[in-house]
Order: sequence, then C-alpha cells, then structure tokens
Amino acid sequence: MQKPKKILIASDHAGFELKEVIKLFLKDLDYEIEDKGAFEYHSEDDYPDFVKPVAFEISQNSEEYKAIILGASGQGEAMVANRFDNVRAVVYNSSNLEIIRLSKEHNDANILSLGAKFISDRDATDAIKLWLETPFSEEIRHSRRIQKINN
Repeated sequence: MQKPKKILIASDHAGFELKEVIKLFLKDLDYEIEDKGAFEYHSEDDYPDFVKPVAFEISQNSEEYKAIILGASGQGEAMVANRFDNVRAVVYNSSNLEIIRLSKEHNDANILSLGAKFISDRDATDAIKLWLETPFSEEIRHSRRIQKINN
C-alpha cells in the first residue's frame, strides 16, 4: 500500500482541539500534513468554509492525497466533502472501528470525517491509524462500484 504524499486536515471550532492532537500524531508517524484551518478557535465559524477547499483539493489529487476533516458529528462535514468528484468521505463518530476498515477495503475512502464530540483522542488516533494502514481490496466488484459512484 502506498503512503499518501500529503494529508490535508481541517476543522471548525468543534473539532479544533482534536485537530491539533491529530496533527502531532501524524507528524510522529512521519506524514506530511497541510493544515487548512481553522487556525484558531472561533465559536461561530462554519465547517463548509474549511471543508470545501480540502474536498476540492482531494477531488483534484485523489490518488496522491488523503484528508481528515473534523466537526461536532462529522456528518455535515462528510456531506459537504462528498459533493465533490472523486471524493469518498467516511464518518467515524463511534467505537466501531469495523466501519473504518470496510470503508477503505470496499470504498477506498479518501477522506476521514471525525465527529469530535463523540470520540476521544485515542479513538481518533486508533481510527486514523487503521484508516491509513488499511488498503483498498481492488476486488473487481469494489472497483466497479467506485466507477459507478464516479459516473
């Protein structure tokens, strides 16, 4: 499995603190990170302002880059991201890591959307590690389904 050239990361106020923890975690794993904001805590900021630029960049570089986006639940963030071509965002906001494994093996998820209000720092880093280490299965049925999503 090929390591992404770069991991983009973005959050609104709800995920700001967890984003800072994740950046340190990824640096310790020797990943190149590009923080797309928020760069400081503002309780009134809006997640689409940070997620859209990330999703656009992933849509243009879906083979080389991956991204992690954060918000309160992760749901709205994933909804925004999944509006872009070539983006397959998965939400993680619980303790069932199987969703992470399946999202990579079957759907080649290239954005991980984390619900910061529902997971601990450890839950987040465990999910990220699994997401980064799980390869796409490349089975014909899964590749065919991704093609159907893209078309």
